[in-house]
Amino acid sequence: MTTRSPIISVLGHVDHGKTTVLDHLRGSGIAAKEAGLITQHVGASFMPKEVIEQKAGTLLKKYGFTLEIPGLLFIDTPGHEAFITLRKRGGSIADLAILVIDINQGIQPQTIESIEILKSYKTPFIIAANKIDKIHGWQTQKNAAFTDTIKKQSAQVQQMLEEKVYEIVAKLGALGFNSERFDRVKSLTNEILIVPISAKTGEGFPELTMFITGLSQKFMLQKLNIHINKPAKGTVLEVKELQGLGKTIDAIIYEGTIKQGDKIAVMNDDYEVLITKVRALLEPAPLEEIRDTSKKFKSVPRVIAAAGLKISAPNLEKVLSGSPLQVVEDEEEAIHDLTREIEEIKIKTDREGAIIKADALGSLEALVTILRAKNLEIKRADIGPVTKQDVFEAEAIKKQNRYLGVIFAFNVKTPEDIKTEAKNKNIPLFESNVIYHLEESYEKWAEQERDTEKQEQLQHYIFPAELRVIPGFIFRATKPAVVGVEVKRGIIKSKYPLMNEEGKEVGVIQSIQEKSRSIDKAEAGQQVAISIQGATVGRNLFESDILYTAIPLNQIYELLGKINEKELLMTIRQIKEGNR
Repeated sequence: MTTRSPIISVLGHVDHGKTTVLDHLRGSGIAAKEAGLITQHVGASFMPKEVIEQKAGTLLKKYGFTLEIPGLLFIDTPGHEAFITLRKRGGSIADLAILVIDINQGIQPQTIESIEILKSYKTPFIIAANKIDKIHGWQTQKNAAFTDTIKKQSAQVQQMLEEKVYEIVAKLGALGFNSERFDRVKSLTNEILIVPISAKTGEGFPELTMFITGLSQKFMLQKLNIHINKPAKGTVLEVKELQGLGKTIDAIIYEGTIKQGDKIAVMNDDYEVLITKVRALLEPAPLEEIRDTSKKFKSVPRVIAAAGLKISAPNLEKVLSGSPLQVVEDEEEAIHDLTREIEEIKIKTDREGAIIKADALGSLEALVTILRAKNLEIKRADIGPVTKQDVFEAEAIKKQNRYLGVIFAFNVKTPEDIKTEAKNKNIPLFESNVIYHLEESYEKWAEQERDTEKQEQLQHYIFPAELRVIPGFIFRATKPAVVGVEVKRGIIKSKYPLMNEEGKEVGVIQSIQEKSRSIDKAEAGQQVAISIQGATVGRNLFESDILYTAIPLNQIYELLGKINEKELLMTIRQIKEGNR
């Protein structure tokens, strides 16, 4: 048995500083330009024990933590999209997460989305309350521990920070979480730590590093104990082309050991098991940035968890991002295990619903989970770009339900001809690489659609109106009668039937004119001429008459819940009922 490094992911709302926090954590050793301090992995960066001691050794002793883990493995791509791609059976491969919150903006919609995902994956997290240096009057103490830098701030600045921290505490409380500033936490088991930091100045990072390390050891040491001789298990990050090697896969290994020549089992985009043989295991050259694809890799004979690596093997073209990966000892057993996991992964779809497309399995799962939490049904959820078939299917769904005939495309490119097809068929296509933006765009569209639907429905109703025949403005007595009226309340349109105060029918409005110009409608305050088919001045229509739109009683009851003119509707109802 040996203890592996805990795997740490960084999440948070857009622009709250996730990348800067990660870069500061990653850069602590790279900046020193000494080999061995920070080791680059594929998709991850390893901070060894020596760097942790250098950054937080004093604090570890103060809080009673003995350093037992070999280091910390930070997932190199921040954001919950990366977090959810790195999945394994029962959750995420991340052992712990750092949730970055801009202390000046507080909890935002995407923060809540991240919290929901962390909760669903049962992943413990620490809150990094970032950008304390932006608090008005803050005096920077570069790379200082928070407990030291806070003492150098004025009473007013300290009070402002207090207020901002407790806004976060209150919001988290409303979401069902107990939290507190780290130096006031009474129970590490029951309270979420809030560590005020500045990713720009490095303040608070000693405590952040210390608590990530300390909590990993306190609550996860048993989980981190692994058999290095066991066959490796991991997750595929993505499939990439590498010059000279063809298609390769980037993966994170969280258990066991993988060696050159091992057989591995992965899942392809048809949800089938693929078994292939490792040609080469590749790691980045020392201290090179993995995201710089111009840098070369070095071949290694084996890789032990926890680590990120690139694997070269035959037939990797259709491997699914987010697929489980395991080293095969017994092919039949491996196929059985992976098939069972695939069945658990497969997203159950509804009979009628939206079309979901995403770049990776984890992204797909998260998007489906979040949209279903918003009571949106899902017809189909697949990996890959939007296709014509998706558009045709959405079109068929739209005929049944206008709110479900839509397509969500997360982090995938949609060909221009497909976009044109969707536009021509009036199929909403929501595209983004941020789940929150997809959800927000859909909500905005759905709200507009509800307004449109309401207007469409109301077109079939006769709206309430009260009008007075203006004395001296009788233009024609009959066939049709043409009179001047003042609209006192409500709205009139052509084809509206009219009645008098006794509820007796007067006739139907044929047309409306204002200053010799035909208009579609007239509203309260307007004086217009109207032609009334069926009315005869002096018989059923007189000067100074008060007229009302003759709304059928069933429409009155329906309109009571749809429009604001309730008092006028009740007046018309009473007249109608008195005349029955």
